Amino acid sequence: MKTVTLTLSGVLLATSALIAPCIAHAQTPTAASQASAPQDPAGQDEADSGSELDEVIVLGRFIPEPNRESAEVAAFLTSEDLERTGDSSAAGALARVTGLTVVEGRFVYVRGLGERYSSALLNGSPLPSPEPLQRVVPLDLFPSSILDSVTVQKSYSVDFPGEFGGGVIDLRTVDAPNDPFFSMSTSIGGNTETTGQESLIYFGSRTDFTGFDDGTRDVPGELAIAFSQGVPVTSGNFGDLELERIGHSLVNSPLRLLQRETTPVNFGFDFAGGFKSDSSLGTFGLIAVAGYSNSWSTRNGVQEEAQFSGPILVPVTSKAYESNQNDIQLNFLGGLSLITDNSDYRWTNFFVRNVTKEARISVGPDFDAGGEIQRTDYTEWFERQLFSSQLSGEHEFMDGALEFAWRGAYALTERNAPYETRFEYGVDTNGNFIHQIGGNRISFSELDDDIVSGGADLSYTLPLSDYRDAVFSLGVAWFDNNRDAERRDLRFVPASTLTDEQRRSRVDYLYSDANIGPTGIVLSEVTGSAGSGAAAYSAQLEVAAAYLQVDAEFIPLVRTTFGVRYEDGYQSVTTRDLFGGAAPFAPTEIEEQYFLPSFTATWNFAEDQQLRLGASQTIGRPQFRELAPQSYTDPETDREFTGNPFLVDTEILNLDARYEWFFARQQYLTAGVFYKDLDRPIEATIVTSGNARQQSYLNSPQAVIYGAEIEAKKYFEFLDSTPFIANKRWLVQANYTWSDSEVSVEPGDFVRTPGGGGTDEDATFFIADGSRLQGQSEHVANLQLGWEDDTARSQATIIVNYVSERVSARGAGGAGSREPDYIQDPGIFLDFVYRKEFEVGGRDLGFSLELRNLLGTDFDEFQELGNKILINNYELGSSASVSLSARF
Repeated sequence: MKTVTLTLSGVLLATSALIAPCIAHAQTPTAASQASAPQDPAGQDEADSGSELDEVIVLGRFIPEPNRESAEVAAFLTSEDLERTGDSSAAGALARVTGLTVVEGRFVYVRGLGERYSSALLNGSPLPSPEPLQRVVPLDLFPSSILDSVTVQKSYSVDFPGEFGGGVIDLRTVDAPNDPFFSMSTSIGGNTETTGQESLIYFGSRTDFTGFDDGTRDVPGELAIAFSQGVPVTSGNFGDLELERIGHSLVNSPLRLLQRETTPVNFGFDFAGGFKSDSSLGTFGLIAVAGYSNSWSTRNGVQEEAQFSGPILVPVTSKAYESNQNDIQLNFLGGLSLITDNSDYRWTNFFVRNVTKEARISVGPDFDAGGEIQRTDYTEWFERQLFSSQLSGEHEFMDGALEFAWRGAYALTERNAPYETRFEYGVDTNGNFIHQIGGNRISFSELDDDIVSGGADLSYTLPLSDYRDAVFSLGVAWFDNNRDAERRDLRFVPASTLTDEQRRSRVDYLYSDANIGPTGIVLSEVTGSAGSGAAAYSAQLEVAAAYLQVDAEFIPLVRTTFGVRYEDGYQSVTTRDLFGGAAPFAPTEIEEQYFLPSFTATWNFAEDQQLRLGASQTIGRPQFRELAPQSYTDPETDREFTGNPFLVDTEILNLDARYEWFFARQQYLTAGVFYKDLDRPIEATIVTSGNARQQSYLNSPQAVIYGAEIEAKKYFEFLDSTPFIANKRWLVQANYTWSDSEVSVEPGDFVRTPGGGGTDEDATFFIADGSRLQGQSEHVANLQLGWEDDTARSQATIIVNYVSERVSARGAGGAGSREPDYIQDPGIFLDFVYRKEFEVGGRDLGFSLELRNLLGTDFDEFQELGNKILINNYELGSSASVSLSARF
C-alpha cells in the first residue's frame, strides 16, 4: 500500500486535488515537495528522487514501517523493545504497552477488558490453552527469546478473528538471520521473600528438576485397571483385598510428606543459532532456539472470607498460608524457510513445557468447621505443555500486483495434574494438630486441547494514479478447537474410629500400608460427588469465516480501510458421567452467525502526522471452562471455580480515534480515545451454596467502557556536558491510559446462574447498577527513563508501572444482601535493567543486571464494607538476576 505524506504546504496541494483532481494531476507535484522539503541531505535526496520519478514524494520518513503499513490503531513491540525492558516472557513485555495490564503474570487485559476479550495468535494462527479456566493461551508460556516482534491491534480489521473486544495479540517468532550465528546465555537470580529462606517442599521424584518426573506420579497399574472398569472405586464394586492392593499402590511419603529446606537460587540458560544459504531452489534458512529455566516463589499471606453482621462485613474464616512453588520451563523453537524470487515458504515448530511443583499449608479459624482452628496441607504437580506446528506460504504474481498467502497449523496443549493431595487437621485439647480423616483427598486430572486451523488470503493492488492505489482483499479461515477434560477424586475413609496414636501420627505413617486395609482405612472414590460438578466434559468450538476488505486512498492523503467478516460458529460443552450413567448436566450448545463490519480512516494531514478513526462490530464467546459445570480449585488463588452452562455470546461496538506524530526517528507522540458498548458481557461472580463459596460466571445485561490514551517517546543528547552525559543518548518514554466503565442494570433485567437452574433471576441481586466492569482499572501508566551509550556499548533503563484498583469478581448476590465486589490493587512496580556488551578474546559477550519490584509492592485483593476483608494478600518481594551471554 503506497502512502502519501506531505508537509503543511503540501496539504494545500492535496486540498486542491480534492476540489479538482484533474488540475492537481496536471500540475507537477514535485515542485511543491521540493519547496517544502527540509534542507538537509536526506531531505534533498528525497526531493531529487521525487523529481526523477515525477510523482508525489513520501516525506513521512520518521513514521516506522509497521505504523505506515497498518491501517489500524496498534502498538508494536520490536526485538529491541524486548531487549531493553529485559522481560523474560511475552506477558511481562506486554505490561509496558499503553492500556495493557497483566493478571497473574500470565493473562493480558487490553483497555480494562478481561483476557476472554482478547485473542492471541502465533504467526497468525490460533492457539489452544492448557489452562482449565481459560481458552486463551497464557502468555507466560512464550519466552521473549523466541519472539521477533509482538503486535497489539486495538482497532478491529476483518482479516482477524471476530472474537475481539480489547484487542488481538499477534506473536511473531524469530526468523533465520542473514548472517550465520550461534549464541548462548545463562542467568542466576533470587528473591527477597524466597531465596535462602527455609521453605516448604516435598520430595516428589529424583528428576523433578528436569520438568519430567521419573514415573513416580504415573497412575499406578492397579488403580489404572480399576479406573478402566467404568465403576467407582468403592467397596460396593471391589473386594476388600482389591481395595487394599489399590491403596498400597499409591505413592506415600515422596508425594505426601511436607518438609522444610533452604530455597535455592533461580537459574536458566538459552541457546540460539541460525543461518541462510543459497541453493538452486532459493535461499534456505534455519533458526533454532532452546531454553531451560528453574525458579522458585514463596508466598506467606492471608486469605479471608466474610459474612454480613448487620450492615457491615466481618471475617468468619481467616487463614494464614504459606506456599513454595518451583517452576520449571523448557522451550524449543525450530524454523525452516525457503525464499524464492516470488514465494516464501516457512515451517515453524514451537514446543514449551511449564511445570509447577507446589507445597503449601493454610492454618486458621474456619467457618465451615464451626470457627475452630483448621490446617490443610497440599502437595501439587501441574504439567502444562504446548506444541504448535505451522506451515505457511506467500506468493506474488503479476509483478507483485496479485498476492496470495496461505497457512495451516496444528496445535496441542496438555495439562496433567497427578496426585493432587489434600490432608486436613484439627486441634486437640492440648493445641496439637490431629488428623481429620474426612478431609483427605487425592486427585488425578487431565486436560487435552487441540486446534486444527487453516486460512488463505488473496489481495490485488489496483493503481489509482502514479502515487495512489487500492488493495482489494478476500480471505477464508477455519479452525476446529476440541477439548477433553477428566478428573478422578479419591479419599481414604476409616473402617472404624481412629486411635489417638493414629490421629497424631505423621501423614505418611497414617497412610502407610500397615494402616490400609479392611480394618484400618479404606480407599473410596468420590468422583462427581455432590458439589463437585461434572467429573468429565468435552467441548468444541468450530468457526468458519470469510471476509472482504478494501484498503485504498480514494482521496489523496486519506487512507480508508473497510470490509465485512462473516463467521459461522458452533460451540458446545457436553458433560459425561464416567460410570455410564446419564450426563449430570444437559449439553450446552451455542450456534450463531455474524456479519462483522469494520471501517478505519487514516488522514496524513501533515508531515509525519496522522489521524486515525475506526468503528467496528465484534463478538466475545464464552470460554469452555466458563460453560463447563465442573468444580476446579485454582492453585493461584486457592479459590474454587465452577462454570455456568447458561452463558451466551457478547456483542460489542468499538469506536476508536488516535492522533500520531512521529517527529523524529524512533520518537513520537500519540493520543487517542476509545468507546466500547458491550451487550451481555461475561463477568466472574461469587456464588454461595450453604457456607461454601465458589466463583462462577454470568452475563451482565449491558456495559460501556470508554477512555483516553497518550504515549510519548523522546531521546535527548547533551553534547556540551560532562563525558558521562555527553556520550549517551537519553530516553524518556511514557504512556498513560485513563478509562471508566459502567454496568447498566434496569428493572426487568435478568441473569441466569447455575444456582437458579437457568431460570430468569433478578439481575439486581447480583450486580449493582453503575458499578465498574470487571477487570477495568481507571489508571494505567508506564514510564521508562534510560540511556544508550554506543561508545561504552551499554544501556540502562528505569521502568515504572502503575495500575489502579480493579474489580476481580462480583460479590456474592442475594435478595437485598449483595456483597461488595472483590477488588484487586496492583499498585506501583519499579524495575531497573542494565546491559553492557564487551569483547574477551575476540568474542562478543554481554552482561545484564535486572532488579524487579524495588518498592516491594505486595499482592492485595480485598473486599470492603465497614471492615477490610483480605481475600488474598501476600508479599511479592524484590528480585534480582544477572546474566551473561556470548555470540559466536
